[in-house]
Amino acid sequence: MKNRILTIVLFSLFLSGSGDPEAGKDKSYTCSSCHGADGNSIMGLWPSLAGQNAAYLEKQLALIKSGERVIPEMMGILDSLNEQDLKDLAAYYASNKNSVGEAKKDLVDLGHKLYFSGNIEKGVPACTGCHSPNGLGNSQAAYPLLSGQKPEYIAKTLKEYRTGDRDYSEASKIMVSIAYKLDDKEIEALASFIHGLY
Repeated sequence: MKNRILTIVLFSLFLSGSGDPEAGKDKSYTCSSCHGADGNSIMGLWPSLAGQNAAYLEKQLALIKSGERVIPEMMGILDSLNEQDLKDLAAYYASNKNSVGEAKKDLVDLGHKLYFSGNIEKGVPACTGCHSPNGLGNSQAAYPLLSGQKPEYIAKTLKEYRTGDRDYSEASKIMVSIAYKLDDKEIEALASFIHGLY
């Protein structure tokens, strides 16, 4: 409960001001080994941060720093950073352009159907409702940009939602309630389609 209150306070403070992209660039060197020099990850399992909306990044950094969102690889990395540092990092990555890949041809039809229409029989809503038709997310609601994310990362994330391993906020509860209805083939198709979405 204490961590949840701290996160709410931190998040409201983050939203009250903006970050400096230039200052964020200077603070991003540690991040670059996993997320790429400009935020476009070269490793499939690490998320790309380039082009991600700042509100989403600020919220995730606050959750990670408070310990509510546990990412073992990031333990301790944010400990010395203050609120302004996190805002600056979010602003820097948000100011960069994300790279978009290419979907596998044999998965495009299923990925397209799921992303734009969902699966009525299973009760799976379209991804566009929260993440927009072009995958840019919703900065007002702090829903993330998906366009161009590595398929390995999207598949891993959807499987973590499906098992309930990634359930740390109200927004993640929405994804848990959707992802448990997806089978492995649907996750593979969505991950591939999102990688090439623009």
